[in-house]
Amino acid sequence: MSLTFLPPPIQQINSKIARHAGVDLYVLRLDLMHPWVNGNKWFKLKYNLLEAKEKNFTTLLTFGGAYSNHIYATAAAGNLFGFRTIGVIRGEERLPLNPTLSFAVQQGMQLVYLNREMYRQRNTPALKEYLQQRFGEVFIIPEGGSNLNGVRGCIEIVGSAIAFDRICVACGTATTLAGIALSLNAGQRAIAFPVLKNGAFLAQEIESLLTNYLASDLSTPHSSPASWELVCDYHFGGYAKVNDELLMFSQQFTQEHGVPLDYVYTAKMFYGVMDLLQQGFFCRGDSLLLVHTGGLQGNAGIEERFQRFAKI
Repeated sequence: MSLTFLPPPIQQINSKIARHAGVDLYVLRLDLMHPWVNGNKWFKLKYNLLEAKEKNFTTLLTFGGAYSNHIYATAAAGNLFGFRTIGVIRGEERLPLNPTLSFAVQQGMQLVYLNREMYRQRNTPALKEYLQQRFGEVFIIPEGGSNLNGVRGCIEIVGSAIAFDRICVACGTATTLAGIALSLNAGQRAIAFPVLKNGAFLAQEIESLLTNYLASDLSTPHSSPASWELVCDYHFGGYAKVNDELLMFSQQFTQEHGVPLDYVYTAKMFYGVMDLLQQGFFCRGDSLLLVHTGGLQGNAGIEERFQRFAKI
């Protein structure tokens, strides 16, 4: 597999709903950068990988659920860049492995399972010390790549697409939104769609990431975030929760516009944007850039679950 990363194309969405709202709609296709290490996951991993290499670590250890895009991408990136990888997985082992974890193992990742109570302590010094004792000198990347290295990488997501009025993105750990907000100009606005139930708590996480980043050595002297907001009404019941309505929307959008959506993140954000367009949420004349954060690998497991339930 090549280490070549393609520049993500920007695709215009010719939508009747957008035209009726007087809004220009575009998608930043981060899903097309690389077959395995794509989306916002690459940007959150990039500077973590560089720091690990600079500090002569040979092993990466990170955390995630059984369908984690981050686990998938870390396993692939570790293999591509010459790192041994360890994935600490939330919950008990279930065999046979789902497609996400099976791929991670194929890429050389060692899987370790923690019960949910222990997993909740993943960011505590005590658990980190336990993992260091068990596995030796490992470079620990937090769940989802959610640290200042992750923010630094996400500042690079929008890049040359800086001309848009509103940048919309799905939100899980808030790292991507923080990075995007730091990359925008004063007149622009970042809009995040939490995929977790009761996602308003992420506002505090975003503020914390922004404050810590601006106080760090990584920040440039004139860094300041653009305005941002959370739209918390499109989680569809919580993280990785999917229903028939979202499934149908995603499949119809793909058929109409040729853009595949992942059910956990981008489908919820796209659904929310299209709904808000019909409500007049955006100003006429606005140009919107929707960030496709990848994660398509997880669709297989979700579709498999739906097919299984359909037979019951």
